[in-house]
Amino acid sequence: MKNNIKELRKNKKLRQEDLAEELGVTRQTVIAIENNKYDPTLELAMKISEFFGLSVNDIFHLK
Repeated sequence: MKNNIKELRKNKKLRQEDLAEELGVTRQTVIAIENNKYDPTLELAMKISEFFGLSVNDIFHLK
């Protein structure tokens, strides 16, 4: 699954550490998600979508 989290994060001028803290995960988790190495749980995907004010479908895309 692909995503546009890196672009969304940069648009908000957030560091990976900042986003990780907001979501309650580690920086390594944010890095893995941004690099499409890890698909987040549904709960985490929903937290990400709520944080950015977008739907899950606007952030995550099937390959």
